[in-house]
Amino acid sequence: MSNSLIAARDAFAARCPEQRLAVNGRDWGYVEMGAGPVLLLIPGTLGRGDIFWQQIEALSDRLRVVAVTYPATGSIAEWAEDLAALMDLLRISSASVLGSSLGGYLAQYLAATAPHRVRRLLAANTLCSAAGIAERPPYALDLDIAPIDGLRAGFGQGLGAWGAAHPDQTDLVELLLQEVGGRIPEPELRMRLKALKTAPELPELPLPAECRITIEAADDPLIPPEMRAAVRARLTPAVAYRFAWGGHFPYVVRPDAYIALIEQAMGLAGTGPDWGAGEERVL
Repeated sequence: MSNSLIAARDAFAARCPEQRLAVNGRDWGYVEMGAGPVLLLIPGTLGRGDIFWQQIEALSDRLRVVAVTYPATGSIAEWAEDLAALMDLLRISSASVLGSSLGGYLAQYLAATAPHRVRRLLAANTLCSAAGIAERPPYALDLDIAPIDGLRAGFGQGLGAWGAAHPDQTDLVELLLQEVGGRIPEPELRMRLKALKTAPELPELPLPAECRITIEAADDPLIPPEMRAAVRARLTPAVAYRFAWGGHFPYVVRPDAYIALIEQAMGLAGTGPDWGAGEERVL
């Protein structure tokens, strides 16, 4: 049976293939489309830059969208430096930065250490402290030598459980299994896990409150309610967006609502559902 998400992602990747750029000795991937104000997209552990294909296609007629793919070496602090350098290489002075999950942690670190490069921070489905994560699987393993089949199987078990509970999201589960099954090469996958395991605590964030936005989902299985509350408490966002449903990947399973969120946050004309007004917005 065909998978509409994989087919659409693959068609996008064929039209807009990932480019490579050496930054501080590390090999970054990126997809770029459009012109205008810059939106930098940073994925989580289970995605290349093109996992945001639906947002890129919908917004590139009004924004310059750059979505990155992590290198196979580095750390959170080094990646933040790399992103600033990558922006220099792409002649981007500043950008609105949306990071999801691991990418949300990196986006917060970038905004804290190079606030002049971040016009607007959108911290999505993420955490604000990595304390204690090294004691939880798979991070408790020696990520340099743990068998890759075992790491991939662990992701598969979690995704399988989500799919069993949400049979309407079979296409999403298959897409993510393809990512973890090899579309994300082994060295990159290990490095993403290691980066979060060894992540430094986040520095104080100097961005004005009106430049801070949080995004979460009420049914996110990876970011528990107490962590969502901690992220909001730390960032004190001008707007806190909450998906009533969407799990850990609302940008994939609810693309129209996610695009509408970005449009609203970026001051663009809306093309999708209305998120309304107020400091907390739910859809």
